[in-house]
Amino acid sequence: MIGQSSLVFAMRGVLLVPALGLTFLLAQQPQAGAVRVESDRSKALEREFKSAEAAYDAGRFPEAEALLKKLEVQAPKSFEVHELLGLTYAAESKDAKAVEEMDTAVLLQPRAAAARTNLATALMHAGDPGRAKAEYIAALKLDPRDYSANHNLAGIYLQANDIADALPLLEAAQQVHPDAYDNGYDLALADLLTGNLKASRALVTELVKQKDAGELHNLLGRIDEKEGAFVEAANEFAAAARMDPSEDNLFIWASELLLHRTYVPAIDVFSEATKRYPKSPRLFIGLGMALYSRGEYESAVKALLTAADLNPKDPRCYLFLSKAYLSSPQQAEDVIDRFRRYAELEPESALAQYYYALSLWKGRRLESHEVEYAKVESLLRKAIALDGSLADAHLQLGILYTDEREYDKSLPEYQRALEISPNLPDAHFRLGRYYLHAGEKEKAQSEFDVFKKLQSEHQAEEDKARAEVQQFIVSSQTSFPSQP
Repeated sequence: MIGQSSLVFAMRGVLLVPALGLTFLLAQQPQAGAVRVESDRSKALEREFKSAEAAYDAGRFPEAEALLKKLEVQAPKSFEVHELLGLTYAAESKDAKAVEEMDTAVLLQPRAAAARTNLATALMHAGDPGRAKAEYIAALKLDPRDYSANHNLAGIYLQANDIADALPLLEAAQQVHPDAYDNGYDLALADLLTGNLKASRALVTELVKQKDAGELHNLLGRIDEKEGAFVEAANEFAAAARMDPSEDNLFIWASELLLHRTYVPAIDVFSEATKRYPKSPRLFIGLGMALYSRGEYESAVKALLTAADLNPKDPRCYLFLSKAYLSSPQQAEDVIDRFRRYAELEPESALAQYYYALSLWKGRRLESHEVEYAKVESLLRKAIALDGSLADAHLQLGILYTDEREYDKSLPEYQRALEISPNLPDAHFRLGRYYLHAGEKEKAQSEFDVFKKLQSEHQAEEDKARAEVQQFIVSSQTSFPSQP
C-alpha cells in the first residue's frame, strides 16, 4: 500500500507448472544414441530445481541462489530457472541482478503476464519507474485481472499525484481481491482526495472490521473534516494518535486542534509530540504557532528558534517567527542571528531578505543603540528587486523613509504597496499620515476612513491567519508517501 507497504511481487505459483514437469533446454543438444542419458540428466535437473525452489520457499536464499546458478549454466534457456533466480536476487535486495534475470525470463516467455509484473516490480526497486510502468502496462494487456500489476501501476500514478489514472486500476485490483487491505486503503484515500466521501467511508468502515488500525481512524478523521464534522474529526485523529503515536498522527491531531482554535489542547499535544520527536521541525513550528495564537509570545519564539535550527531553510518557520518576534523582542540577538543565517542561505529569496531587515529594525526597538537604517534600507530594496510584488516590503520601506524624515521617498512606496494590495490597512493609515503632514487634509481623511473600515473588518484578518495555519498544515502532509 502506498504509505504503508512496499511493492508486491506477483505470486510465483502462476509461473511454475509442476503437473506438467519442467522442460529444461540443455546447453548442447543430445546425440541420437544418448537419449536415455539425457533423459536421466533432465530428471536430475528437475530434482535440483525442486531443491532450489524448496530453499527459496523456506527463505534460504543463499542456498537457492547457489543451486540456481549451477542450473543456469546447464539449462541457459530455462524460463523457470531465470525467473526463480531473479526472485531470489530480489529477496536478497540484489536489484540489478534481479532485473537481469527477469529480463531474460521475459525474453524467453514474452506472453507470461506475471513474469512482466515481476520484472516491473524489480525495476521499481532498482529505481527505474519508467521501464517499470511500461512493463506493468504490458502485463495488464496480457492479463487485465493481474492484481499486483493493477495495484503497483496505480502506485506509480499516485506518486505522480495522478489520481485520475490510478483510480480505475485500484478499482480493478479491488474487484480481484476485495479483502486486500493495502489496495483497499489506497482506494479509500484516493476516493477521499477526489471527493467521493461516501465510497471512501464505506471502504474504511469495512477495513476497520479487518484491521482496526490508527491510519484508518486518521482517514475517518479526514472524511469527517471534509464533511464539516470537526468534533468527530478531532476524536478520530486522537484515536489514531493513541493507537499509533507516530510523528504524523500526532502532528495531524494537534494541527486539527490548532486549526479550530482550541489552543490549550493543541499546545499540550504539540508539547508531548516534541518530547517524543525532538528532531521534528514541523512539530516545533506547530507548537510555536499554537503558543503565539494563545498570546504566549516568548515561548512561541523559543519553539520557532528550535525549528529554525532543525531546518534552517524552511520558509514557513520564519513567517511565524517574524510574527511572534514582533510581539516579543526580548530574544533579539538570537532571532536576528537566525534571520541573518536564513538570508545568507537563501540569497535569492525576497522574504529572507525582508525578514532579516525587519529583525534588525523592529526587533531592536527596546534597545538603546541606533538602528542601522542603511543596512535595513539595503535589505528592503534587495527584497523588492527580487520580488517587486511584495507589498509589505514597499510599505516598510515607506515607513523607514518616514522615520528618517525623507517624506518624498515614502510616498511612492506607500502608493506602490496599495497598488499591489489595496486592502492593506497599515498602508492606508501611513499614507493618510503622509497627506496630513503635507497639509492635504481631505486626502488624509479619505485614507483614514478606509483604514477604519478595514480595521473594523476583523474577519478578513482572522481568515488570513487561518489560511496561513491551514497552508502550513497542508504543506506539512503528503497524500501518498513515497514507495520504499
